[in-house]
Amino acid sequence: MTRLFRFLAIANLLVLASSCAKPVADFTFSDDKHTAPVAVSFENKSKNAESYEWDFGDGNTSTEAVPSHTYRASGNFAVKLKATKGGKTTVTEKRLMVAAPIECLVEIETDFGTMTVQLSNATPQHRDNFLKLAEEGYFDGILFHRVIEGFMIQGGDPDSKNAKPNQALGMGGPSYTVPAEFVDSLVHLKGALSAARQGDQANPQKRSSGSQFYIVQGKPLTKEELDMMEARKGIRYTKEQRDAYMAQGGTPFLDRDYTVFGHVVKGLDVIDKIAATETDPRDRPKTDVKMKVRVIK
Repeated sequence: MTRLFRFLAIANLLVLASSCAKPVADFTFSDDKHTAPVAVSFENKSKNAESYEWDFGDGNTSTEAVPSHTYRASGNFAVKLKATKGGKTTVTEKRLMVAAPIECLVEIETDFGTMTVQLSNATPQHRDNFLKLAEEGYFDGILFHRVIEGFMIQGGDPDSKNAKPNQALGMGGPSYTVPAEFVDSLVHLKGALSAARQGDQANPQKRSSGSQFYIVQGKPLTKEELDMMEARKGIRYTKEQRDAYMAQGGTPFLDRDYTVFGHVVKGLDVIDKIAATETDPRDRPKTDVKMKVRVIK
């Protein structure tokens, strides 16, 4: 009985000590090189804790035990974890480096999802203009005001912000245009980001709108259709471009008439969702499709 009593007493002391022990906050994350945008998974190695509070260092937080967080911009982030048990807490902090992407990326956020777009360095004037407007918040709240299923979705008209129902749109923009930048490697495949413009009669130089753009949806083409397009426009597509036009689709009749200056690298399905919305006789969605554009850097 004495030995049993001592054993139980020791066990009770151990339980009591454990219940009174101070929590220890600790975590790790992968040592991989992180380049924005990147989803980082955290491994919680805390001890003796009941709840957790994460601060990811970019203004976002979580109370999940084992969270994952997407960093949409580069930076040197101070990640903090607070572990709590009862009235006791401890906090640990570690630095997480996220590098800027080599490519120039932007995100176009809508109610239908987010598209990640890579801007082309081969069209520097269009790239820099789009980045400037995005960083100024110019596009935020602007509509995709013209949507034609099987063709494209168009936005960038500042007059569309807070536009009234049935209001005619498509003529707004800054007080400048951008010189055409036609590049053979940039064609109107599905997901192409291209600049809208006035027609040839008023704009024989094919200069682009300062802000309006469209994203191609298009349709798959046959070999015969591409042969006819090459003959009509005097274009010779590469094998890769022909294969992509036949598999993914696009609008090749716009090639070398409108400047392509980027392409969607993530979120092609968002184009389809927006293109499928119900529109009025002016091709404006009956339910406003607003955008928010942010630069990933």
